[in-house]
Amino acid sequence: MKDKQKIRSRARESRAAIERMYIAMRHLFIRGSYKPLGVSGESLIDAMKTLSPEIYGSVSDPERVELDGLLYVFQRLPQGIEDCRYIRLITKEGYEKSNFDILVPPKRRRNCYRIDSEQMFIEMTRGRSDVYDVLTHLTFMYIEAEKIRKNSTDHKGRVQRDWQMLERIVEAEKKGDDFNKEVAFTYLSKILNQSYVDTVAAAEKFEKADKVNSLFYVAYNLGKRSMEEAEEGLSREISFSRGLREKIGHHIYGEIWANKIKEALHEDGLIDRPLHIISANMHSVMNCLYAREALQSQKKNMPLDQLASILSQGENEHLRQKVKKFAERNGMRCIEDTTGTNIEVQIIDLTRVPFRQLPEEININARYIEDKKPVILVMDYAFGEQAYESMDELLKPYVKDEVKTPLNVKSIAVMGKAGILTGEKGDIMVANSHVFEGTADNYPVDNEFSIEDFEGHGMHVVEGTMITVLGTSLQNKDILRYFYNSSWRAVGLEMEGAHYQKAIQSASKIRGSVSQDIKLLYAYYASDNPLISGQTLASGSLGLDGVKPTYLITVKILSKIMEGDTGQKNNRLPLDNKGDAPKD
Repeated sequence: MKDKQKIRSRARESRAAIERMYIAMRHLFIRGSYKPLGVSGESLIDAMKTLSPEIYGSVSDPERVELDGLLYVFQRLPQGIEDCRYIRLITKEGYEKSNFDILVPPKRRRNCYRIDSEQMFIEMTRGRSDVYDVLTHLTFMYIEAEKIRKNSTDHKGRVQRDWQMLERIVEAEKKGDDFNKEVAFTYLSKILNQSYVDTVAAAEKFEKADKVNSLFYVAYNLGKRSMEEAEEGLSREISFSRGLREKIGHHIYGEIWANKIKEALHEDGLIDRPLHIISANMHSVMNCLYAREALQSQKKNMPLDQLASILSQGENEHLRQKVKKFAERNGMRCIEDTTGTNIEVQIIDLTRVPFRQLPEEININARYIEDKKPVILVMDYAFGEQAYESMDELLKPYVKDEVKTPLNVKSIAVMGKAGILTGEKGDIMVANSHVFEGTADNYPVDNEFSIEDFEGHGMHVVEGTMITVLGTSLQNKDILRYFYNSSWRAVGLEMEGAHYQKAIQSASKIRGSVSQDIKLLYAYYASDNPLISGQTLASGSLGLDGVKPTYLITVKILSKIMEGDTGQKNNRLPLDNKGDAPKD
């Protein structure tokens, strides 16, 4: 009983810290600017240290620099941000037409611009969740920068020899000169207050990461800017453009994005067809429907999971392009995003898909497809609150010359990646409800999926409540254990489910823009387990281990769509590209 009370008490304290962070961030956003180490910035720092999120590891340790957390952050922020004093968050304001180089972080697609040696602009077009995400990462970055400064100076503020040597190492690295790495790692490990082995391992990860500077460079410039503020009063500052403050929350980019998609459906004569929306990545549906046929001369009769693994490997870009080009000739239209949402779309006319080489794992009623002529719309992952904006706008009727045409949406499937609370990386979660963290909002789901759909494939599957969190960067074990052990019995956490469900319920039950009989399919694969050390998001991505659950969920979604309402399965009358049965 005492242990439960302790967990509940720590969970409440953590929840209060999250609320303080969000209230502070909203206040600072409205105000227009703040100094990270000023009074307002310190409130964010104090709340983060109290919360001590799992993804940021040893953030609350006063001396030890958190290396996995730093790599996680710098893969989601623009390269070179560590040596900028001024960071400005903007909306889409025309900088893409300037001569500034566009910097795109490898793990979070957003346009960024290095204005000068001290200033970075970061484009925010995905809503409040995106802004809060960046501010959370920046707060963590400044906490670690202060540790580096303190570890590099004595009690009188004088720089120590290790710092001076690090400065020389960074200069040598810039010039391309050789230096003794073992000696360099020794100096760096002392500044980071990490062991030599851990420092070397972290430096290797930074070196392998795409569009991320070396750990030497990052540590030096974080510490340098921190010292300049402490000793010379050169304060760092984060600001928000007026355009961003005026546009955020008004669905401006989501509306443009949705209208572009509906216009494409209209142009191709698909606007009245039965529509099945899938929120997923941009490869799994395409590969399931087209890869076997596109690569039949090279990968004939290869099992789907093996074929998917080959296509997922970095050196096989030529095979991926071959599949994509084949798909575009056989019923798939790609709509690359130019609106700023960063949500790409694929429209697939199932009557034009050649089913002769379709994986046997997919159940199909070819006669249903021939008669009803369904269309699949695959939309890339949204981010947090952006899921509501995009789905809400997408489900509105298509308007042309003042004539409204409701979309004939038959099903919406969400294949998400989520943190699991009762299993391991690669497991599958089936949602029966979504609970929105920090509110009383909850959304029961009449899910077409059940555990039985995924049994018999050698994978661990759980069913239950999914917590839609305000941000994956702001969770700790106390909160997560509470979600799992309380009456919510949550099995996982993600960022979009409640937002999607809110938009779907609004469209079907309030606005009446889509049918109330719309079928819903929610399934998630576990990208991490934040309750297990070494399995958090900061410890790295799933890599090829994510292929099997991703494709299993995709196969099940496609089977639910292509079986139709008849319940008939594997009626594999093959269709040619015009939707007719091929003649002998």
